[in-house]
Amino acid sequence: DLERERGITIKASAVRMLYPAKDGTIYELNLIDTPGHVDFSYEVSKSLSACEGAVLLVDAAQGVEAQTVANLQQAVEKKLTIIPVINKIDLLNAEPDRVKEEIKSILKLNEDNIIMASAKEGIGTEDILERIIRDVPHPEGKEDEPLQALIFDSLYDTYRGVIIYIRVVHGFVRKGMYVLMMISAKKYEVQEVGIFKPGMEPVELLSSGEVGYITCQ
Repeated sequence: DLERERGITIKASAVRMLYPAKDGTIYELNLIDTPGHVDFSYEVSKSLSACEGAVLLVDAAQGVEAQTVANLQQAVEKKLTIIPVINKIDLLNAEPDRVKEEIKSILKLNEDNIIMASAKEGIGTEDILERIIRDVPHPEGKEDEPLQALIFDSLYDTYRGVIIYIRVVHGFVRKGMYVLMMISAKKYEVQEVGIFKPGMEPVELLSSGEVGYITCQ
């Protein structure tokens, strides 16, 4: 409700998609949409820690804002591949050329790498996905190692309890396994494992490099 009222993203959202690229290969992309507002920099930081790359969206009408600079700095510190995108170029008050200059001068990003896009009109969507495949490195985790996973968000469900959003770094997790929460040093049994497509969909397991959710008891 608060997100709709203020027009901002507060909770991170994740989704898995299969994308048939121009090279003929079908790629599995695990995408996380982070809060963009400057008040939620901690949430952004957790989500960026789960990623190899970041698509930096800049509004064609509003230009580079303080939160844009802050989010970019976090992504650079985590050594992520940055893909700059100017979005909403379809708006009547859009100034893509001015915003492009701001990205060059303020964010110090190469003009040639900036993608022009409009989610509403479907402009640039394919370019963004192709750039992700070309430039963002694939996860380097090892499935045969003990489970290591990063919790980047969670929510409470009345019937299922706490639903934990995770990115698996090494190993795998499946229903019936026992996992150790490092911060509390407590063990829990995994009750459900699933992915976001974009709704929650149970799967047999999550392995190295994948994003999804688990519930525990």
